[in-house]
Amino acid sequence: MFNLTEPYKVSAGALALAVHAIFFSVLYASFSWQMRPPQGMVVEIWDSLPTEIIDEREPVPPQVQPERPQVVAPKYEAQPVIPPKADIDLKSKKKKQKEEQKNLEKIAAQQMAEKNIEQAERRKEEIERQSRQHKAQEQSAIASGKVVDEYVGRIAAKVRRFIVLPPDVAINIKAEFNVTLLPGGEVLNATLIKPSGNDAYDSAVERAILKAQPLPLPPAEQNLFNRFRDLRLKFSPAESGR
Repeated sequence: MFNLTEPYKVSAGALALAVHAIFFSVLYASFSWQMRPPQGMVVEIWDSLPTEIIDEREPVPPQVQPERPQVVAPKYEAQPVIPPKADIDLKSKKKKQKEEQKNLEKIAAQQMAEKNIEQAERRKEEIERQSRQHKAQEQSAIASGKVVDEYVGRIAAKVRRFIVLPPDVAINIKAEFNVTLLPGGEVLNATLIKPSGNDAYDSAVERAILKAQPLPLPPAEQNLFNRFRDLRLKFSPAESGR
């Protein structure tokens, strides 16, 4: 038991008792709050859905959005691309080269055309020259042939004048000789190449050929001796007129 005669001891005990009482009160309140069951949820059941729900709340005025200033994108005009000076010079040079090439081709084509015309004219002139030459040769051949025939006849006629026919010779026999002449008409050789069958007549003709020299020839300026170098002469008693 407390001694009431000591007042300061009573105050300290009362204070300790009050502190313990407060502590137990707080502990009890905390325990009671944790053990309290949660409140239930009340659900109201309707027989039918209401046709119109009336919102009793005050309408909220629509918020007006402030107009934003329209931003216009600046227009950029395409600036012409200026090629470098080197590209311009190169293009100009190429263009000039093309023009020069065209001019050269044009000149070459013109020269080729002129050359073709000139060649055609030359061919035409050559054809005409050859034609004239051919005609001249033909005329010369004709004239030469006439001259040759004429002088061969003269040679044969001169030889016949020197033929002495043997007796009882047939008129229809023929003897053929190859006579080689010199430019002055002298006889280099007279060879019997086809006998007549009468030796006496063949010998008489050979002697006549040698006696008739120099045989007549065309003038040297006619250049026909090659036609008389080797002659084939035919003789027959019928041509002698005896």
